[in-house]
Amino acid sequence: MAYTDAKKAIEALSEFVAFTRPDLLPAEVIAQAETILLDTLGAILAASAPRYSAGRILLEFVRTVGGTPESTLIGTEERSSCVNAALFNGTLGYYCDIESHHPGAIVHAAAITVPTALAVAEREGRTGAELLTAIVLGIDIGCRVSKAIGPTALYRRGLHPTSVAGCFGAAAAAAYLLGLDPPAVRRAWGLAGTQASGLLAWETDDTENSRPFNPGIAARNGTTAALLASLGFGAPPDIFEGKFNIFDAYAEAPRLDQLTTQLGEHFLINEMAIKRYSCCAFLHPGLDGLDEILAEQGLQADEITAIRLRFPRSGVALINNDQLRSHSAQYILPIYALERKVTIDDILVDRRNEPAIAALSEKVEVLADDDLDSEFPERYTSIIEVESNGSTFRRRIVYAKGCPENPLTPAEVESKFRALAGSVMDDQRVAGVIEAVRNIASAPSIDHLAALLRFPQS
Repeated sequence: MAYTDAKKAIEALSEFVAFTRPDLLPAEVIAQAETILLDTLGAILAASAPRYSAGRILLEFVRTVGGTPESTLIGTEERSSCVNAALFNGTLGYYCDIESHHPGAIVHAAAITVPTALAVAEREGRTGAELLTAIVLGIDIGCRVSKAIGPTALYRRGLHPTSVAGCFGAAAAAAYLLGLDPPAVRRAWGLAGTQASGLLAWETDDTENSRPFNPGIAARNGTTAALLASLGFGAPPDIFEGKFNIFDAYAEAPRLDQLTTQLGEHFLINEMAIKRYSCCAFLHPGLDGLDEILAEQGLQADEITAIRLRFPRSGVALINNDQLRSHSAQYILPIYALERKVTIDDILVDRRNEPAIAALSEKVEVLADDDLDSEFPERYTSIIEVESNGSTFRRRIVYAKGCPENPLTPAEVESKFRALAGSVMDDQRVAGVIEAVRNIASAPSIDHLAALLRFPQS
């Protein structure tokens, strides 16, 4: 049942988190959780390379503030408090901008939920099946909250849906692993709501450090909220419905039914899209279309005279000449035209002054399309046009490769993981992580997986 009454909705959601058991989840949902776990670990591992500043600085920060060594800092030899681990791994989860996301909610839910679940499960000695259940629940709640608030409303207010809504997902995952009862889950969400934050001001930070920091703080804050609630700390009990609730604060036209529509029957983890490129998801359909045109026409970048990308009006501001490389069509499309790939190094190292990229950038135009806007954000339908030698080639892409409607194969997901993790791990350890994730549902604890994720890097 889909409730439009917030009080009934929060009661249903808190019972859902408190009482869901691994054996209640369909096999395909567990399998998808394993896939999302592996995919997210690949993104975190690639981001953990010491040559990248965010992880290096965060590791120094964690060492400075200290903490009980209870949870793994992925890609290092170290452990720290589960709160510190959630912050560290959550930030790295979105650093490469290549982890999965939920298109309709516009939430990088896995980058928040997987680090939270790993940190708390390791601390609490939970089973692999419980880890996967926490991932399913956290992604479900984070995406439902974003859809209920309205992600485009958050964008219009300069807020990051991933961070604001993702905090509730993190609290849900942590609350489940801590064994909280429904009233305590509600308190955890109350404390999450008082911490929910995350401005889009990271668009002005060309280091790209504060962009992934938003999922990191969502993971940290959700974990903190659940831990405090487990200790009996007081909180607003009705953050979805009471005085000064989150919808009054953040929403323009809240859709409360989205909180509970098909709750426990349809799991939003099954709607996650797995990325192939290190950049904003809004650019992925256009990149797929560009790839098709270049391949079919045998075009080289220096033969292109113009590239036009038509995108839903509500999302154009985030990709049109954006200051951040990861979100700029005028930067990402030229790189792909030249190299047929986009990697984390492309978004962390400024290549805009390279003559070939600079020249092609001047030929890229992003157009706001009102006809496409009616589908947004459920679909990022894009139309890309490439001009060359007096001819115009056009593609309309509704679902980027990696979306559930156009999925990657298991072999493609594993190949992606091998490429990402292999940038910091040897082949034996990469294979070990894959095997550990494949068997995680029957593992009595996650200690073996955690141990594989701890290793020295030069």
